[in-house]
Amino acid sequence: MKAVVTVVGKDSMGIIAKVSTACADVGANIEDITQSVLKEYFAMVMVVEIDKLNVPFTELVDRLEKLGAENNLEIRTMHEDIFNSMHRV
Repeated sequence: MKAVVTVVGKDSMGIIAKVSTACADVGANIEDITQSVLKEYFAMVMVVEIDKLNVPFTELVDRLEKLGAENNLEIRTMHEDIFNSMHRV
């Protein structure tokens, strides 16, 4: 299974490192990542593999949300089933 992680906020050094470390700490493997900086704003979308998490999925969601709050970022994590249902035509 996969999840989609989005990160948005003011650009600062180390955002990718912090988010990827948080994912690795719980066993989420980054499969794809794209990021851009628009003037001073940072935006990133990651697809992470969550089959081998060492915590419940909800804890990953909470950890990333907390990381976002601590770094003035908005971090949202959505299970691929929900993502696919929302974007079905």
